[in-house]
Amino acid sequence: MKEIPFEESLKELENIIKELESGSIPLEDAINKYTDAMNLVKSAQEKLDKATAQVNKILSEQGTLEDFEASESEENE
Repeated sequence: MKEIPFEESLKELENIIKELESGSIPLEDAINKYTDAMNLVKSAQEKLDKATAQVNKILSEQGTLEDFEASESEENE
């Protein structure tokens, strides 16, 4: 499967879900669509995990990346 942007993955996943819910496609096609959907979910989850890891990093004063940890005062807001 070629690499597609996250947003396109979600749109394609929504389309597949609508087709499967309609019940109007043959069983073999439904199985193939389900497989495609699971691949899209896996790809989207990997992209979300990568984005989360990137967001949780910040530049320290020395210019190196470090894990982001909110201070207690920020967490209580």
